[in-house]
Amino acid sequence: MPIDFTNINLVWTSILVETLSRLGLTTAIICPGSRSAPLAIAFAQHPKIEAIPVLDERSAAFFALGLARRLHRPVVLVCTSGTAGANFLPAVIEARISRVPLVVLTADRPPELRDCNAGQAIDQQKLYGAFPNWYAELAIPALDPTLLAYGRQTMIQAWTRSQFPVAGPVHLNCPFREPLAPQPDPQAQALALTFRSEEFFAAVQPLPLPQGAIAAQSLPLAEWQSIPAGLIIAGPAQPADPEGYGQAIAQLSRCLGYPVLAEGLSPLRNWQDHLPNLITTYDLVLRNATLAQKLVPQVVIRIGEMPTSKQLRTWLATHQPRQWILDPAGVNLDPLHGPTIHIPVAVEAIAALLPKTAPPPSPYRHLWHTADTQTRAAIQHTMTQCDRLLESKVAWILAHHLPAHTPLFICNSTPIRDVEFFWMPGNSRIQPYCNRGANGIDGSLSTAIGMAHHQAPAVMLAGDLALLHDTNGFLLRQHFVGHLTIVLINNNGGGIFEMLPIARFDPPFEEFFAIPQTINFAQLCQTYGVQHEQIHDWATFIARLNPLPTTGIRVLEFQSDRKADAQWRQNNLGTFAANIDIALPLYDY
Repeated sequence: MPIDFTNINLVWTSILVETLSRLGLTTAIICPGSRSAPLAIAFAQHPKIEAIPVLDERSAAFFALGLARRLHRPVVLVCTSGTAGANFLPAVIEARISRVPLVVLTADRPPELRDCNAGQAIDQQKLYGAFPNWYAELAIPALDPTLLAYGRQTMIQAWTRSQFPVAGPVHLNCPFREPLAPQPDPQAQALALTFRSEEFFAAVQPLPLPQGAIAAQSLPLAEWQSIPAGLIIAGPAQPADPEGYGQAIAQLSRCLGYPVLAEGLSPLRNWQDHLPNLITTYDLVLRNATLAQKLVPQVVIRIGEMPTSKQLRTWLATHQPRQWILDPAGVNLDPLHGPTIHIPVAVEAIAALLPKTAPPPSPYRHLWHTADTQTRAAIQHTMTQCDRLLESKVAWILAHHLPAHTPLFICNSTPIRDVEFFWMPGNSRIQPYCNRGANGIDGSLSTAIGMAHHQAPAVMLAGDLALLHDTNGFLLRQHFVGHLTIVLINNNGGGIFEMLPIARFDPPFEEFFAIPQTINFAQLCQTYGVQHEQIHDWATFIARLNPLPTTGIRVLEFQSDRKADAQWRQNNLGTFAANIDIALPLYDY
């Protein structure tokens, strides 16, 4: 892209933008405002960057989060000065905890217009506290060659820090003096005669980021191989290469003979053919107290974060087995504070170091497989016989009927639990996505649209409160390329709270915790120009899932009875594994 020499601000911003483009940036999300005009113009004019205008800053930030999560490379966020940047904070927090690369550019007043009641000026220094991987305030734009080179190198630093050593957000505060509009400046125009663009950008190119590596002798392989009663636990994961990720875990499982407990937010459940030792019903199995005692492991190898299952957490906290956590971030991922060793490496990096031989089947692994097989059969029987519109059956239906390779965004709270309980394993190659870093419901719709942008037709599983929390995400429809089906579970309130002790205390439960909204979603969708359909039976629902449309956004709404469905979970979750043959021998490991 040729540098824009219209005025000082545009020379400056077009250098910043061209640097980002050469590093690999393809998408920038631009929120409206005056102070950020030089940035908006530079991004909008760049031929290799998709610049998308978004009205609502919170929605914009989560949209960028969804894009970056799917792309596994940074997306830029731009806003004006004042409270605009503050609306980015929830997504910045999620990006930090979920390790999603974002480059956040907040425009600002220059120093002389701060702390003097100049208007739309707040203290933006370290606006996001400790959540960014890195923060800097850029210099005031100038034509000095040294400063222009400084701007270029600072963008390289920001790009790198958003990805290494751990992916996450970076924040650059960008002050601008007027003129903010593209008004000609002879001094800037004169620079065009001497500026050597290719020479200036010669060293700017995509950066090879260091990859995690570990010596074979650093892995306690001999110790692991000497212990037959071991587990691999795979938590939420959204890897760039799901197949490679699955193959690496499969190799680890094969060489140790360990079962793999894979949660619903792991792609492993959808690559069953890669993982003969896959276990998916562990939450339900561990509700059988006799089985839970027999299945206590001597060692746990955990890949990444802890799974959602509270049942699993409680079981591990009670027995405190020795635990190794493999994760390249090198951060503390053990909320149970057990006897844990962190190994800062990606599981993909150790796959080639593992022996190809496999131990003979162990009684411990056999017990897990028996329990899992029988529990899956009980689930299949129950769900097949259930004709009413049960919330929990939606996840089970999606697992069986979504087209292969469908991107699936799952909202927090109840939907994520139903996926954990009832997402059956298969070979669909579906990649689940979720804002599981901070576990919030804010920004869910915008994140899902970002995840689906320029993707295969995608699906979002949401409760009514999560969708209502981000209805401005529908404003992204006019810029959205692709299709998103929103499967809406409308139980008129927060169903997750029905499972908690507070549900027994009303008042204040219904008004202050369940918070029913009684929204007519058909009318809401009409307001935003979004297709809506009420689902009354399973056959219609299945027909709408395969094939999925290729363009637009639609809502498929289930109306359910929140209290009745909560009671169903309370009555049934403990029964799926209750009749497993507990006469199986108790092995002395």
